[in-house]
Amino acid sequence: MSGIVLDKDTFLRRIKRLYSEWKNPTIAHDESLKKVSCIMTVVGVDEVIVYSKSTALQTWLLGYEFTDTISVFTIDGIYFLTSKKKIEFLRQIENCKDTEIPEIKLIVRDRNDKDKVNFEKLLGYMKASNKGKVVGVFSKDGFPGEFCESWKSVYKKENFENVDISAAIAYIMCPKDEPEINNIRKAALVSVDLFTKYLKDQIMVVIDSDKKVKHSKLSEGAESALTDKKYVSGVDISLLEMCYPPIIQSGGVYSLKFSAHSDKNFLHFGVIVCSLGARYKSYCSNISRTFLVNPTQQMQDNYNFLVNIQEEILKLLKPGIKLNKIYDAAIEYVKKEKPSLLENLTKTFGFALGIEFRENSIIIGPKCQAEVKKNMIFNVNIGISNLTNSESTDKEGKSYALFIGDTVLVGEQSPASIMTPSKKKIKNIGIFIKDDSDEDDGDDKEEVKEDKGTEILGRSKRNAVLESKLRTETNTEEKRKEHQKELAQRLNEQARERLAKQGDSKEVEKVRKNTVSYKSVSQMPRETEVKELKLFVDKKYETVIMPIFGITVPFHISMIKNISQSVEGEYTYLRINFFHPGATMGRNEGGLYPQPEATFVKEVTYRASNVKEHGEVAASSSNLNNAFRLIKEVQKRFKTREAEEREKEDLVKQDTLILSQNKGNPKLKDLYIRPNIVTKRMTGSLEAHTNGFRYISVRGDKVDILYNNIKSAFFQPCDSEMIILLHFHLKHAIMFGKKKHLDVQFYTEVGEITTDLGKHQHMHDRDDLAAEQAERELRHKLKTAFKSFCEKVESMTKQQVEFDTPFRELGFPGAPFRSTVNLMPTSGSLVNLTEWPPFVITLDDVELVHFERVQFHLRNFDMVFVFKDYHKRVAMVNAIPMSMLDHVKEWLNSCDIRYSEGIQSLNWAKIMKTITDNPENFFEEGGWTFLDPESGSEGGNESAESEEDEVYEPSDFGSDDESDEDSEYSEASEDESDDSEDLGSDEESGKDWSDLEREAAEEDRNQEFNGDDKHNGKSYDKKHSKSSKHSRSDRGNQQQNKKHKSATHTKNSKHTSSTSHSSSKLKSSKDKHHSKDKHHSSSHKDRSRDKGHHSSSSKRSREDSRDHGHKSKKSRH
Repeated sequence: MSGIVLDKDTFLRRIKRLYSEWKNPTIAHDESLKKVSCIMTVVGVDEVIVYSKSTALQTWLLGYEFTDTISVFTIDGIYFLTSKKKIEFLRQIENCKDTEIPEIKLIVRDRNDKDKVNFEKLLGYMKASNKGKVVGVFSKDGFPGEFCESWKSVYKKENFENVDISAAIAYIMCPKDEPEINNIRKAALVSVDLFTKYLKDQIMVVIDSDKKVKHSKLSEGAESALTDKKYVSGVDISLLEMCYPPIIQSGGVYSLKFSAHSDKNFLHFGVIVCSLGARYKSYCSNISRTFLVNPTQQMQDNYNFLVNIQEEILKLLKPGIKLNKIYDAAIEYVKKEKPSLLENLTKTFGFALGIEFRENSIIIGPKCQAEVKKNMIFNVNIGISNLTNSESTDKEGKSYALFIGDTVLVGEQSPASIMTPSKKKIKNIGIFIKDDSDEDDGDDKEEVKEDKGTEILGRSKRNAVLESKLRTETNTEEKRKEHQKELAQRLNEQARERLAKQGDSKEVEKVRKNTVSYKSVSQMPRETEVKELKLFVDKKYETVIMPIFGITVPFHISMIKNISQSVEGEYTYLRINFFHPGATMGRNEGGLYPQPEATFVKEVTYRASNVKEHGEVAASSSNLNNAFRLIKEVQKRFKTREAEEREKEDLVKQDTLILSQNKGNPKLKDLYIRPNIVTKRMTGSLEAHTNGFRYISVRGDKVDILYNNIKSAFFQPCDSEMIILLHFHLKHAIMFGKKKHLDVQFYTEVGEITTDLGKHQHMHDRDDLAAEQAERELRHKLKTAFKSFCEKVESMTKQQVEFDTPFRELGFPGAPFRSTVNLMPTSGSLVNLTEWPPFVITLDDVELVHFERVQFHLRNFDMVFVFKDYHKRVAMVNAIPMSMLDHVKEWLNSCDIRYSEGIQSLNWAKIMKTITDNPENFFEEGGWTFLDPESGSEGGNESAESEEDEVYEPSDFGSDDESDEDSEYSEASEDESDDSEDLGSDEESGKDWSDLEREAAEEDRNQEFNGDDKHNGKSYDKKHSKSSKHSRSDRGNQQQNKKHKSATHTKNSKHTSSTSHSSSKLKSSKDKHHSKDKHHSSSHKDRSRDKGHHSSSSKRSREDSRDHGHKSKKSRH
């Protein structure tokens, strides 16, 4: 043991606490320590005894367990009798001198005389302590072995009075210091990992595959998983052990005690009670949960009530309160809420734990008078047993019990914090399955139950993305279609109800702030330039004073659209353009002008000479140059201020962040923030406080994010990524860096973002291998730190903030912005967080999803998200591979989101405007069914086209001879078209203009000849009547598109002064003099080499008509 280091500081701190309580007792509920004159403990060798007060005291003081050792604590000294090797280890504390503790003396065992002399020395020290014969012992401890038996025989002869001090020593050891809390926290996290990663998954697999597995086998598997790095990470496995064998109970036989054992009965798919606890560095933890398989509503209510009782107890667990008072308050809560369950409750509601798993003297029970202190750790466990399930069809499910338990830490304020953060709400532990017989049954009630059953293993109803955990069928296409039909009906009904509740709420038009330069003439400046009728810029009032027709007229800077300056010969020209009705074409001008019927100045031009006259200080143009510079300056300042005000005008005022002074606040350091606060990227720290997060950069910039403003929180680990991040999608935008932001992200890099390709790399290079290993370790360290931060925040906020993790295996590529990224679903969103800007779609806000450009000959399709708020702009993801279509459909269907598909791209801005203008009419006409390709409107068009196509049958148009001639002509034309296409692709680039013009003239003559020839027959007129209509309509559309209207405005000009020349253009909004110019499109000859259009065969004419019909449908959309 020479290589092991003993923590002297910890030993001194704890031994002082023991002697301080012994000399000056403060324990009110136990006075045993006052009576004793010395304390004696003896530890022997026994593999069966796991917990004892003697070994617990040794571990607490020294950090290790010493077998065959006697410890005696007297007023004058501390004595250890043990073997030589252990004495060598204890010599590290032998010379520790402190006024508050006595001298430490070490005695080496003498095996020759079986320690008779050493025993006499110890008895002498005990007798000399306070000259008393009252010895404090741990009466329940009894170790076997020759050494212990020899000591007992000698000790009994002295007739000492024994007093059990177990309760007093336990209370002294109960408040934990920081190292102890860290050890228990690690043990608790291991317990949670074992439960969630192994035991929970194993039970799911057993239920899903309908296997028969014994309770004992599950228990043994959980115990063996303790040493498997697949399930346990972040701790030294050699220091781990189980507090007790894991307990799994089901099938009507329940014992809600930790002394129970997992029997050899098979797991019953009803109520499953599980308890397990891991021990790290001798410090214990515990977690207990109950799984409910297809629970009735009464069972769910009882379970929710049990969770509420635990929450009430956690609120009461605070320093200063007695444990029996907590028990009485919990009983009163049960009497008030559900008195019928009072007799079914467990007799106690928990106990203190630490080095020993259960401290029997410190329990949350009716008789315990112990007072709660800060940093005490309890195992709070509540159970309800002997309950009856009347709806059960089998004998095992008739009787059931409920049991939950957590390891909790008492802080300065209530409630106590949970150290085993495994979710225990009904949606997290409820398992809803459906038998094959139920699936075949078409009862609607069963379908409703199945919909409720999607709440499994996750945070919300969106957790159906974990389809690997559910019982699903392989062939789901038909079920998917049926489900989508139900969703379509439900969608229109819910949308109509939602819009009806909203009423006639219309958006209020934003009225432009009425900017007045001067409220009275007295405020006008008295400067020389104003009196001399020159341009003057008043910076204070942001006004330009201009001379117009010999009068000084003030114009506020907001009315100036732009200015320009030019020099022509000996003159400088300054042109000023103003805002006026009609200047902002295409924008909503309502509210911008209080009096739109008034006369507005459109533009003003000033001219001044560049020549300096005799007697003048400067040339006349210097006034224009100075005015140009100042107007630009004032305009820039005004626009900047206006932009800042626009950013702030719709900001929602946030609550004030309440800073927590607790040093144990969850905190992450060396994080970057996106978007950047300033241009340069800086690191900082993120800390969780009472009601929100605060990020402080190294420069001192602060960004506060309140918990109640977080809509979605995401944690994306660094698996297959170069960064690890936390992302917050907010309900209301926050302001930092002079801009509003709805998404804030904190991240750190875990590897080299860029790689030096010029660097010589070798597969077995030691430096590269070491760098890779260092990166792996860094990834693991960061992942553990971020995960621990998230769990602490979730526990601290009582699940108000829950972090979602994207499911990488369900991701698919797409381009929501400019670049293609990997979009990944979470339990309630679709996100891409790696690239910036981020893409976050909350599925609860989505009304439906529409797929565009779904055609088999295309490689990609587009995805459009329509939100429940119809005034919100739709979100679009482009360029999703066609191979992912079924994958995306399956995911959306599992999330209960309606989807539709089409072959065209739609104008969503016009569609949403049509809906919002008259929503009632929209839903009366079928609502969103117009997107369905099987809808009535599109189907009607297709049927009409098919009827028109049926008219063009060869038998209706002429004799067999004519049809044969037409077919021969069609074949010849096809051959010619093929030849011409070959020429166009291969030889056309080698011909000059004269050859091309000659060929075009020949083709025109052939078309005229063929046209005259075919006009003699009947079939040509009938077969080409439809195509001629399309050609005429196309020409008409071209002519209509080429027409445009131009408006002319009158201009008035006047000279205002000798030094400057101004011309003002007045425009009245009442003037509507418009002249129309018609542009006639000249007919041109078609030089296309495709001869198939002139074919007389019915097949080709039908194909042409279909093509034209398809184009007309597309134009309608």
